[in-house]
Amino acid sequence: MKRRAIFLLLFFYSFTAKAQDSCTMQISLLTCAPGADLYSLFGHTAIRIRDSSRGMDIVYNYGTFDDSDPLFYIHFTRGIMLYSVSAEPLDTFMMEYEYEHRAVVAQVLNLTCAEKDKLYNALRKNTLEENRYYPYHFHTDNCTTRAAVIIESNTNGQLLYKNILANPGPSYRDMIHEYLDRQQQYWPEFGIDMFLGAHLDVKPSNIQAIHFLPDYLFRGMDSAYTDQKTLVAEKQTLLSFPVTKPSAVWFTPSVVFIFCLLLSIALFIIGNKPAAVRALLIFDIIFFSLLGLMGIVMAYLWLGRVDDVCRNNINILWAVPTNLIAVFFIRKKAAWIKYYFLITAFLAGLLLIGFPWWPQRINVAVIPLLAIILFRSFQLVKNRDHAEKAVIQG
Repeated sequence: MKRRAIFLLLFFYSFTAKAQDSCTMQISLLTCAPGADLYSLFGHTAIRIRDSSRGMDIVYNYGTFDDSDPLFYIHFTRGIMLYSVSAEPLDTFMMEYEYEHRAVVAQVLNLTCAEKDKLYNALRKNTLEENRYYPYHFHTDNCTTRAAVIIESNTNGQLLYKNILANPGPSYRDMIHEYLDRQQQYWPEFGIDMFLGAHLDVKPSNIQAIHFLPDYLFRGMDSAYTDQKTLVAEKQTLLSFPVTKPSAVWFTPSVVFIFCLLLSIALFIIGNKPAAVRALLIFDIIFFSLLGLMGIVMAYLWLGRVDDVCRNNINILWAVPTNLIAVFFIRKKAAWIKYYFLITAFLAGLLLIGFPWWPQRINVAVIPLLAIILFRSFQLVKNRDHAEKAVIQG
């Protein structure tokens, strides 16, 4: 979805040439396959306007943004993403997809001459400087949403979609997992599950699902109709590549966290050897510090984002921000630290017991993390008890 605005033909076609016979135009919805980069994991949607009589072949792309902004990543984390629509020649648009071996399929829309003219003028109006920008929101207003809405708004009569969802329908998170699991993108999936809250577990309506992701819009358009016609006249494959199954991935979050769990158990079994004791102390400090840092990021995204996609995040019950303070007291004599780790153990146990039933779907890789929290918290409490008894006896 990332592409800088390219206006080589925009001004020539959109502003200097008056609309001629719109019946010579062919308007298509383009659906592009997912790519390997994080921003392209869910594919892309665009609209193509082709008129061979005028030598015109333009793609209107609602996925343009400027990552050269020095505050880009700050705005990104806060959900302040200003996307825009750009127009570029088809050849230029296709270069990236051909280079990355990503398929592109066109659904030629069955529009009347008046509808073509209306949609074309709406797209040209959208590319004006005062109109081309819009606030991007991950699951409610993205480039797929914009392409769908402008087609719906410029079709005579009400455009209806048949139901494309299974029963029971998927949540937004389920739809995202469908893409990520297929591509074995387990680390991005873990990150999304960790930082995006319970709002992602809402089940969208049929129209909301169609407006969310390119493949769902593709299927929706195939089913779309008005009282007079079906919307898609034909499908054309513009780029096609053999589907290759991703190579097996072993370095997954689950594998890494299970290894950490086994490591903590092994260090504990070794016993009171000085090297093992020091290693276990270092493990605890690093582990609970990382949990605290993740919790701070979760809290920041929860409170700092302008949208609600990171709010109501149950993961903050195991990635507790105050862990970053508690690690400084692991070896201190502060009495409260024992009760602090009792609470962290209780929360981890509660999350484990209710794992399948929480309203927010928690990534399965969190299970070994919860096990580590339980195990190490109880050990730290036990160590504190032994230290207190030693003081009393002494």
